[in-house]
Amino acid sequence: MTSDTTGTLADALSTGTVVLDGGMSNQLESAGHDLSDELWSARLLAERPEAIVEAHLAYFEAGADVAITSSYQATFEGFAKRGLPREQAAELLCRSVELAREAARRAHLKGVTRPLWVAASVGPYGAMLADGSEYRGRYGLSVTELERFHRPRLEVLAAAAPDVLALETVPDADEARALLRAVRGLGVPAWLSYSVAGDRTRAGQPLAEAFALAADADEVIAVGVNCCAPQDVDAAVETAARVTGKPVVVYPNSGEEWDADARAWSGRSRFTAEQVEGWRRGGARLIGGCCRVGPEGITGIHEALGG
Repeated sequence: MTSDTTGTLADALSTGTVVLDGGMSNQLESAGHDLSDELWSARLLAERPEAIVEAHLAYFEAGADVAITSSYQATFEGFAKRGLPREQAAELLCRSVELAREAARRAHLKGVTRPLWVAASVGPYGAMLADGSEYRGRYGLSVTELERFHRPRLEVLAAAAPDVLALETVPDADEARALLRAVRGLGVPAWLSYSVAGDRTRAGQPLAEAFALAADADEVIAVGVNCCAPQDVDAAVETAARVTGKPVVVYPNSGEEWDADARAWSGRSRFTAEQVEGWRRGGARLIGGCCRVGPEGITGIHEALGG
């Protein structure tokens, strides 16, 4: 199930460090695409698929080993609001994996020789709501209801044969429970990545308890954090490694801050080579960037990890 590779992603994590890509939305916006829409980058799956291939390719050429698909906000419910029937929504979910595969193929044609993998993004329930609740959790739904929401999308993405399912930006340990139930039996490994504030999930649960949920999940090949401040990563890496014994995945935001009044980002990227090396020493084996981390940032991570 790998993209022109001879080993699995789990194999790679057992022997070294793998570089993830950066933010899909900021790369698409920098190319001039308007994402002011509830479907966010998922809208381009139907309207501008070539733009998504180009975004993935930019990250592969920058040094990323893994492309995270543009399916974060792609759900049956979200597409239904736009009048798309279920069959067409399923086709678009599969397309997200196919586009990342195409980018890997082009990268190899352009001279990239290292193994390249595809991670199918599975965003939290709150991403479908598009109201910011993905950074709070606590939706008022039971674990069973959340599992019922996630399972159909996971089944479709798994059938598209990605190398791994990226259960990402999870704000709430209850939703993590639902996702861990939903990936059972799909035949595709997964990583579980929380969105955090300090030493707790966005919903307020201690990270040690949240990470422990995945410790005995055979499907989970890495546990960690994403879409958080860089300064929150160090402690999270230590906790995830200690509690689960699994490789750790980390891909924080750039460290810039969003000014809601000005509707603009301010500040500067806070990634440093020393930080990245520290994350690896702590047990991180999948390292990349999330919001506001572009190809240049990924090249920096690639170089900090020894190229």
